[in-house]
Amino acid sequence: MNVSIHQSWKPFLQQEFDKPYFKDLVNFVKAEYSKHKCFPPGQQIFNAFEHCHFNAIKVVIIGQDPYHGIGQAHGLCFSVNDGIAHPPSLINIFKEIEQDLGTPYPKSGNLERWAKQGVLLLNATLTVTAHHAGSHQKKGWEQFSNAVIEQISEHKKDIVFLLWGGFAKSKSILINKEKHSILTSGHPSPLSANRGYWFGNKHFSKTNFLFEQAGLKAVVW
Repeated sequence: MNVSIHQSWKPFLQQEFDKPYFKDLVNFVKAEYSKHKCFPPGQQIFNAFEHCHFNAIKVVIIGQDPYHGIGQAHGLCFSVNDGIAHPPSLINIFKEIEQDLGTPYPKSGNLERWAKQGVLLLNATLTVTAHHAGSHQKKGWEQFSNAVIEQISEHKKDIVFLLWGGFAKSKSILINKEKHSILTSGHPSPLSANRGYWFGNKHFSKTNFLFEQAGLKAVVW
């Protein structure tokens, strides 16, 4: 199956696109998009891969589901389009960066600026029906995103994986810990953050410290 994804990813993911589950997934997504309002827009489903090419990956952040509100999701986990109000988890991410690095809280919640520096913003499920969180889970997307993590783990080295919350932490079994760094904390959602499981994790300065130790360019968060 020919999937519209950046060419740098095709050698590593074509085997997934050719599997029966992925064809069933495509049929499901097409049917949902034809019957309901779904997010992100069809041409942005693989946006994370368009903005962060395989050879450029430095960091992987794993989310669970796209935002399901109007105009929010555009294919990058935790990110929203320019001009859209910041969702609570993104607010807490920016607050932690502000505390950790002393940088001012940004106006835009669009994280393409991270992706272009090698931060893969990967949702485990890449699509969702409007106003129905989790509606496209367990249809095949998780198998695909697990394969993405496995391919990165196998074919790259010195990647920093940021695993926030129990769901993301469960993906650590897919990662070669001898080759890569894994930083874990609670989820930035208010429920977790307000219980003290998010703020103070200093993941952004820790990530840049790891890059500096390896002689790599730090991420401008």
